[in-house]
Amino acid sequence: MRKAIIMLLCCAAFHAYSQSTFTSGGKLKPEQAIMDIRHYTIALDVDIAKKFISGYAIIDFNLSQPTNVLLFDLLDSFNVKTVFVNGKKFPFVYRNNSITINLPNALPVGHVSVKVEYSGNPHVAIRPPWDDGFVWSTDSSGNPWIASTSEASGGKLYFPCKDHPSDEPNEGVDFMITVPKGLVVAGPGLLQDVKTKNNKSTYHWKTNYTINNYSIIFNIGKYKVVSRTYTTINGNKVPMQFYVLEEHADKAEHQLDMFETTVRSEEKYFGEYPWIKEKLAICETPHLGMEHQTMIAYGNKFRYTKIGGEDYDWLMHHEFGHEWWANKITAKDWADYWIQEGICSFGDGLYTLDKEGERAYINYFKRTSLGIKNEKPVVQGKDLDEEAAYIGDIYSKGAFFMHTLRYVIGDSIFFPALKQFATSPKYTYDNLVNTDDIEEFFSNASGENLKPLFDFYLRTTKKLEVHVQRTKIDKYLIQLSNIDMPLPVDIVTNTGIQKLMIDKKGVEVTSTSFPEIDPDMYYLKKVISE
Repeated sequence: MRKAIIMLLCCAAFHAYSQSTFTSGGKLKPEQAIMDIRHYTIALDVDIAKKFISGYAIIDFNLSQPTNVLLFDLLDSFNVKTVFVNGKKFPFVYRNNSITINLPNALPVGHVSVKVEYSGNPHVAIRPPWDDGFVWSTDSSGNPWIASTSEASGGKLYFPCKDHPSDEPNEGVDFMITVPKGLVVAGPGLLQDVKTKNNKSTYHWKTNYTINNYSIIFNIGKYKVVSRTYTTINGNKVPMQFYVLEEHADKAEHQLDMFETTVRSEEKYFGEYPWIKEKLAICETPHLGMEHQTMIAYGNKFRYTKIGGEDYDWLMHHEFGHEWWANKITAKDWADYWIQEGICSFGDGLYTLDKEGERAYINYFKRTSLGIKNEKPVVQGKDLDEEAAYIGDIYSKGAFFMHTLRYVIGDSIFFPALKQFATSPKYTYDNLVNTDDIEEFFSNASGENLKPLFDFYLRTTKKLEVHVQRTKIDKYLIQLSNIDMPLPVDIVTNTGIQKLMIDKKGVEVTSTSFPEIDPDMYYLKKVISE
């Protein structure tokens, strides 16, 4: 398990190191603040030999107020041929990674459809998935194997869009991707049809769900589709698929066995798999992995560890956890990135709890604490872009905070509340969230004001200071000196362990030996003794 944690933290470090400057999010542009994206249609022909794409994208959206300026994001690596607004051709300016359309007359409030015809060589990833872009690779037999990732850059990596986490296409996406005959395109949602003509095949994928734009991704390869049916925790039947390279097809059934175990663990804590009307899938990729909706990218090369004596694929488990924490439950601002990465990583620890018990879980988070740098707050403010928000602590400290929260409010409240949040219509699918939403929810569930705890752990780099003062030969005063709320703390004395509520005033304990504070490390802390 240590290997899995180290690998995960290395992922975060490499991402931060290698990320390009074309990040997503930040302050929402006023021209885009009035747009509510409803649907994307993306139709592209992929020329593998030239590493070139050509076609069009249609952006359907609603305007909340009249405007004569439309603004969309698209990296400058393309040639934009034509732009149509509601079927009429209009001039445009394409520079600084943006397409600006100045209209002679203001568009009224209501629905607008913009079609952009374009082509070009998309940005090539240098170190995927931490550096975004397309991967033009081959499998061991020399067959083309193409993938892309865009979490940092957003969908503008290869299609014109409103590139901001606060707005997702509520009515989904239609994908029409054309490739040389014999190759397979894997995409989000359900495969509608495959049409073959002139030695080319066009795959039409469609999702009707809300989807974050960095999950609007396709993969191409010499895939075999290995399928079975999965029955969810609520009794719904969903296609479970593995788009695996033909050369690795013999490994697919065992991978799906592990996948089923992973799904059961995630459903136990977070509720039913979110995309029951579509599919539950993995796609083998030439990069390590990513949380693409309904079909996670998987590139761990079938390297397993053991948990509870069974094969375990940490990468698959982590990326699949994002089907809840990133895809179903999405932060509206990159500043709240920990919601996606931290709670998902906490779910990795819960797998250890399920398979090896409480002691193994405690040790898991003791190891996790070693990777917490505490150089910047987990929540650094508001209106952050992805590059500024992406630090390793959104994984490690975010997960550890949930571990702390579990201890503070107790299992009888914590676990039902966690599942209730993950299944509530108020916080899922079309409704995006921030840190305050989670704090308010758990405060209401516990009947306590948890804001001081959330602020302390997520908005500062402080460690909890526990002051231990010897007042008599066998008396000790234990105080919390830098947080304005009482917290439960495990104290070990010569007579055993007791869980006491400690605050700034402190609690006196009797012990013939120096008290040990929080031995199982539920807090990131500093013990000050005198």
